Amino acid sequence: MLNKAPPTAKATTGEDKPGRKRFPHAKRREMILEAAIQYFSEVGFEGGTRELAQRAGVKQPLLYRFFPSKEELIRTVYDAVYVSRWRHDWDTLISDRSIPLRRRLIEFYDAYAKIMFQQEWIRIFLFSGLKGLDINKQYVGFMEKQVLKRICEEIRYDRGLPSIDVMPITEQELAAFWVFHGGVFYYGVRREVYEVSVHVDQEEFIELSVDGLLSGYPALTQKILARYESTQPPVRRATMADGTGKLSASSAPKEGNRRTGRVAARARS
Repeated sequence: MLNKAPPTAKATTGEDKPGRKRFPHAKRREMILEAAIQYFSEVGFEGGTRELAQRAGVKQPLLYRFFPSKEELIRTVYDAVYVSRWRHDWDTLISDRSIPLRRRLIEFYDAYAKIMFQQEWIRIFLFSGLKGLDINKQYVGFMEKQVLKRICEEIRYDRGLPSIDVMPITEQELAAFWVFHGGVFYYGVRREVYEVSVHVDQEEFIELSVDGLLSGYPALTQKILARYESTQPPVRRATMADGTGKLSASSAPKEGNRRTGRVAARARS
């Protein structure tokens, strides 16, 4: 009687080895992504996928089944750490004029700092800049559009300065606002990266920073807009003084927080 040939051994993967727990596809992908976030925050983007796979408890070929290239993995890390953590209710909060501006800014920056001041957030951001990746450029562009320009607009409205329909947000306003926003970011760098004393807790720091912003930035904005207005042709200056953004002699200036006609006179006084 012929002996039957032994069954062909099934090739094993990183997930099929005896004793290794199997996970659903989505769960395994999430575990690899979490390992990548931690890994890149520790060693930077020079770190290799072989070591990352070891940390994630998988074989390198399996890692590439989920993320076909290192570039795609980095893009996914960016989405997970920066894009997905953005809360869309912040958009509403920044523009909600039924809430006093100071309170809005404190609430927003306190909530935002709780996310931004996490080690992986800050360290990946810094490593990305050193590596010359697009993460920083993408995020800075996003922040200028979603936060900086909109807060500049709210400060103008709160202080009765020209609306953006009359005078678009200037480069000088953005440059000046980055002094405040960058200072908030650097608090996190000192605490989470340098691990040095930051003197006060986060809530007090945010309040101090917002109070400092509102004490000086509106007056600076007023001067910036006055200089901007003085460089415009006479017909354009008349439009700005009218406050409507329309070349109409019959248009009356807007009332309330859109009193725009006196910005130059205020700055000169």
